[in-house]
Amino acid sequence: MNKQGKNGIEWCDATWNPVTGCLHGCEYCYARRIAERFVPKEKDNWDDCTQPGNGLHEIRRKNSNGGQFKYGFAPTLHSYRLGEPARIKKPQKIFVCSMADLFGDWVPDEWIREVFDACERAPWHTYLFLTKNPKRYRKLAGHGDLPPQHWYGYTLTGIEQRPEQLYSNWRTFVSLEPLLGMPDMEFLRHDNTLWVILGAETGNRKGNVVPKREWIQDIVDQCRDAWVPVFMKNSLKDIWGAPLIQEWPKGMKL
Repeated sequence: MNKQGKNGIEWCDATWNPVTGCLHGCEYCYARRIAERFVPKEKDNWDDCTQPGNGLHEIRRKNSNGGQFKYGFAPTLHSYRLGEPARIKKPQKIFVCSMADLFGDWVPDEWIREVFDACERAPWHTYLFLTKNPKRYRKLAGHGDLPPQHWYGYTLTGIEQRPEQLYSNWRTFVSLEPLLGMPDMEFLRHDNTLWVILGAETGNRKGNVVPKREWIQDIVDQCRDAWVPVFMKNSLKDIWGAPLIQEWPKGMKL
């Protein structure tokens, strides 16, 4: 588990990655760049890994040679990490699966249940989830498999349609990162949105999009009208200026 200052994500205290890898194929993905950078050159003695044959993998024990990315950015369950939250006694705001989309259609229900079970064994923490596939939240909730005490976020970049309406009794937040256009802000009126995170694309990708300041101002104004707190990531400093708006939602343990 990476603590704040090492994970580069300002709105959480720590990141926890019991699952890594993603199949969305976003060209701006920072996680893919990291995973592909750290694929180990030596791959001997990997008897603690399984390859089910369906494009999914499992690593059961931590490897001393940096083998967490043996499979690059292919979806991988890291069983040895499931006990990490319980070993940290000080309450933390934990971003779960910053290096994956835990709710991608390819992720087995069993993996998600294992992650939720690990959260239940350490209920003093605040767990934040984020996905590009929020319909999976609805599916899990419909089967009674979505714990209500967590925070559930989804990502919008401003170039895709808003997802279907989420349940009003969930603690929901929206991450507008990377901000590639002016998003449809209807989610402020129809979802139980309690928090909005804003951030710009990072890295040196060809075609990198720099958000317009008027987009950011418009988003802030609409959040103010809806009484929704805003958290600007440091990637917006050169666009917005100082000070950045960095607010927390009511009811989140700080």
